[in-house]
Amino acid sequence: MTQDKDAPLREDIRLLGRVLGDTVRDQQGEAVFELIERIRQTSVRFRRDDDRAARGELETILDALSREQTIQVVRAFSYFSHLANIAEDQHHIRRTRAHLLAGSPPREGSLARALGQAFANGHKPAELAAFFDTAVVSPVLTAHPTEVQRKSILNCQTEIAHLLDARDRMALTPEEQAENFEALRRAVLTLWQTRMLRPARLSVVDEVANGLSYFDTTFLRELPRLYANLEDQLAERDASLTGLELPPFLRVGSWIGGDRDGNPYVTAKVLERALAMQAAVALGFYLEELHQLGARLSLAVGLVTASDALLALAERSPDHSPHRSDEPYRRAISGMYARLAATYEALLGTRPPRPPVAPGEPYAGPDELAADLDTIHHSLAANGSAALARGRLRLLRRAVRVFGFHLAPIDLRQNSDVHERVVAELMETAAPGSDYRSLDEAARVERLLAELSTARPLASPHVRYSDETEGELAIFRAAREAHRRFGPAAIPNCIISKTDDVSDLLELALLLKEAGLLRPHEQALDVNIVPLFETIEDLANAPSVMDRLFSLPAYQPFLESRGRTHEVMLGYSDSNKDGGFLTSGWSLYKAEIGLAETFARHGVRLRLFHGRGGSVGRGGGPSYQAILAQPGGAVQGQIRLTEQGEVIAAKYGNPEVGRRNLEVLAAATLEASLLADHAPAPRVEFLDTMQALSDEAFRAYRGLVYETEGFERYFWESTVISEIAELNIGSRPASRKKGTRIEDLRAIPWVFSWSQCRLMLPGWFGFGTAVKSWLAAHPEDGLARLQTMHREWSFFATLLSNIDMVLAKTDLAIASRYAGLVKDVALREVIFGRIRTEWQATVDALLAITGQQELLDGNPLLKRSIRNRFPYLDPLNHVQVELLRRHREVHDDERIRLGIHISINGIAAGLRNSG
Repeated sequence: MTQDKDAPLREDIRLLGRVLGDTVRDQQGEAVFELIERIRQTSVRFRRDDDRAARGELETILDALSREQTIQVVRAFSYFSHLANIAEDQHHIRRTRAHLLAGSPPREGSLARALGQAFANGHKPAELAAFFDTAVVSPVLTAHPTEVQRKSILNCQTEIAHLLDARDRMALTPEEQAENFEALRRAVLTLWQTRMLRPARLSVVDEVANGLSYFDTTFLRELPRLYANLEDQLAERDASLTGLELPPFLRVGSWIGGDRDGNPYVTAKVLERALAMQAAVALGFYLEELHQLGARLSLAVGLVTASDALLALAERSPDHSPHRSDEPYRRAISGMYARLAATYEALLGTRPPRPPVAPGEPYAGPDELAADLDTIHHSLAANGSAALARGRLRLLRRAVRVFGFHLAPIDLRQNSDVHERVVAELMETAAPGSDYRSLDEAARVERLLAELSTARPLASPHVRYSDETEGELAIFRAAREAHRRFGPAAIPNCIISKTDDVSDLLELALLLKEAGLLRPHEQALDVNIVPLFETIEDLANAPSVMDRLFSLPAYQPFLESRGRTHEVMLGYSDSNKDGGFLTSGWSLYKAEIGLAETFARHGVRLRLFHGRGGSVGRGGGPSYQAILAQPGGAVQGQIRLTEQGEVIAAKYGNPEVGRRNLEVLAAATLEASLLADHAPAPRVEFLDTMQALSDEAFRAYRGLVYETEGFERYFWESTVISEIAELNIGSRPASRKKGTRIEDLRAIPWVFSWSQCRLMLPGWFGFGTAVKSWLAAHPEDGLARLQTMHREWSFFATLLSNIDMVLAKTDLAIASRYAGLVKDVALREVIFGRIRTEWQATVDALLAITGQQELLDGNPLLKRSIRNRFPYLDPLNHVQVELLRRHREVHDDERIRLGIHISINGIAAGLRNSG
């Protein structure tokens, strides 16, 4: 009999649902529980049958809800979304373990599979080890305006996950099962009684703290384990690699506290606070690990021998306790703890929670701490205790090398317009009448190069500049100070949003010179200057911009100082908002081809930084397939990509799931780099077809979003965008400028708003029209061409897979209720009618090309997930519509605002990749 592999998942969901239901009944009463259940059942009927009677019944129920009932309903379904996520993550872990225990072949996306493929293609283990010497793989956490969970909520969820995991891994006695169930009830009760949202507006510091919680939960422990596993796999293939220690090629970065583009609350002081908070997490972790290591390494002289270096390290320790006089490892670790505690105090200005046995001298940097740890390692390995060196000590040594004292590199980002204004003010103050902003591009480049050729600063300490200029100069000075305190790895990159020409990069170079981060006389540049190309037009121009930059002789010394590697960031979000999903994806693909050719011609190594969001409409989707779908030569062993919003929680909230996702990034980078030569280049006719599809999709998308009269009003009335802007969710404003223009709206709230109302429009609109036009022009072989592209071209297959995913998460019945919020009936019917028609055309085109009978036939895991979670997610949408209606009638009801905010959080959690 075939085993139902999903039965444990359904059991976990039922278990958590039952415990939550019992909690609601106990806490709020039988009437509230029955009301929630009635809403759920009616919502299921509405979804399953698009039942008009169910719609009317649902509206009647929701209309009659009091404010307090509404809050309880929203809380119940929001918490269930989070509990369903926990159950799903646990099932992924369960299936992965079952796969490994069964001795099955390595799964797609695993390092074991990637290494196996590399070996099969003739790469030797030593070659792979050399590959990692220059590899860079870096997921970068960014703040999100709608998804900042409280640490208290994350702690509750972690506890529930641990309890589910214990039920899986251990054969529990009846008594233990009862204890586990009681602990589960307590954890869910705590969750229910914990406030989901902060009462005050989020600050940047709140966002920093939220990001740091994932280091506590996952990164600090799981990244070292990943390295250890990879090293062991290489050693198994080649005994000469035994003891190999790979360089820290995989690191987690952050924008939180350094991303100033449109966020006036990110200041020099906030950057300094973010750096200090990060250092506190790293140093606190090392101190605790040293404490635990000292408790375990109780090795005594007479029973073991120790190296001279270890004995000398013990002699330098201020620990003179007679109880440890014959325990050199413990004494050495006590001395290291004292030095690290002094480092903590020197860097942070406060003492660590657990004091040392005596004062010590601070470490000058993480390399000194790593050297002391190496001394312990070598002594153990040389004196019969190698097994002890492979446990906690091995992981701590790796953590210090990966995280240093700064924990995570923070990128600085600012809009090119700001840099331009600051440079213009500095020049005008230094030389009145220079009028920098009136110069054309060639004249700007000439003027900037002249300034970059001299060590003379432009800024004067005796001049009071505008607040904007003072703020920018302060940020760069804070970055220089961060390099002094924490090392250059603390702030390695400066990103220029809205880059459209060479002068944008040189303006940033000039500001770096003002802070001493670029020194012309030394021909030294201390950070990477990273252009961000975002719009469709800018992506098309990216290769020529970089060509002109590399052609400047004056820029060559700075390239040399960065190892002739240059990073370029590609903006998925704004290009999508500008030209639609299909044209955005195609423009990015073409830009990568052009950049790879340009960099190769100039002898510069290309590192691409992919500004992907969580949703398909912002370049999201499965990371493994996305990396493998890059054009040949675009990865080159180095890649960075942003991780945002609820995707961070979904990927890294659970330690085992987090490690799996980190492994996927490393495996995909390895495969895309080493195996790219074995993948055939796309045929010329594929490229021509894609261009034709892109042109038609672009016209359809622009025609709706930017050229349809009243569309702006439709968008603001039929989605939660007004409430996102008004409720100040997150620290960053929803729009770059005051007003309602789509052009000024940030990409995150644009995509997120469409996700909340279950249309996901930025992730698919225009594809149906494009395919219909193509088939009309090629009636005989048009469909066959598209089907061949789907089979043979990973880029096109990934594109269709993402459309498939996003279409499956749409729900036109629910979306129609949001459309009902639009006051102008004629406008509502015209625009929603166009959206409905395009949706159907897109579904028909997708099924015809892929050969599927239904959406997600090729992705049974997601299909199962949607089937399990959406009956509990849909009610949140229905309640949100009612809350929006009430809020827009009565603007000052705080309970309604709270309900909307909770519903936004719950829907985002249920969709998992909506923003």
